[in-house]
Amino acid sequence: MLRIAFAGTPDFAVPTLERLVQTPGVKVEIVYTKPDRPSGRGRKLSESSVKQFAKSSGLLIRQPKSLQDPAEVALFQNDNLDALVVVAYGQMLRSAVLDSPRLGCLNVHASLLPRWRGAAPLQRAIQAGDNETGITIMQMDAGLDTGAILATQLFPITNETTTAILHEELAQTGASLLVKTLLELERGDIHAKMQSDSGATYAHKIATEDAAINWSQSSEVVLRHIHAFNPMPGAFCFTGDVRIKIFRVKPSPIISLGTGIIWKTPDGKIAVGTKNSVLEILECQLPGGRRIGVEQMCALSHAPWVVPTQINGYPT
Repeated sequence: MLRIAFAGTPDFAVPTLERLVQTPGVKVEIVYTKPDRPSGRGRKLSESSVKQFAKSSGLLIRQPKSLQDPAEVALFQNDNLDALVVVAYGQMLRSAVLDSPRLGCLNVHASLLPRWRGAAPLQRAIQAGDNETGITIMQMDAGLDTGAILATQLFPITNETTTAILHEELAQTGASLLVKTLLELERGDIHAKMQSDSGATYAHKIATEDAAINWSQSSEVVLRHIHAFNPMPGAFCFTGDVRIKIFRVKPSPIISLGTGIIWKTPDGKIAVGTKNSVLEILECQLPGGRRIGVEQMCALSHAPWVVPTQINGYPT
């Protein structure tokens, strides 16, 4: 029986934990997740997605403020585990933790390393115009996503791919690949390949201002930008001081429209001009509202696209 610990926090990590719980010959002894955080208007403590699943599965949960704390490290070492599986835990781990399990610490990372090390690999891959991304199962070391590679699986990126789509697909792919890799590692059927620094890129953490749309760029760049920030924080622009979030677009057959001009076309489309062509908006959100599609957009009589209107990355 493989005795493992799991460390993860957001919903992206839940499919891997669920798959491990369901795998014969594997026992999840402990689940590590970040401490509960105040959220919402009432600032009530909110449990992570991983904690919620772990509680419903009757798993032992630990929520240290830091796994760098010597007392926490000693507690982890005393468990004499076979492996630690890490998926978006949100904390750096000390060498004493990484070196403790018999098979080491395995990380599920949402990119094809060494491309897009760091916090936001899904968004940055789409934004950069990559044709593909994927999952890497990595043997963790003390660096930031620099450990040796155990397995990878590719996933294509198209003009329709958003971060929301990648998130769901790669969460499930990562779960399957992790379990397969863990069992192969136990049997001695897989060997880690050292990761090269050549071609390495860093996926910087997302800030809200990163999502501002620059309509003076090409349609290809604007499309990728909008899809990269779907669902969070949502690519945005302004008409006057009114902020519009845009979540999905596609190329439009309209030949020409002024840069940054948004317009409801006679055939019931919402179009906006870029540097070199026109995009059709498929899903957006106005202040105080919910995400809406084309039919609801066209039905709004107060929307800025009822007549051709200039929109910008920041308020004018």
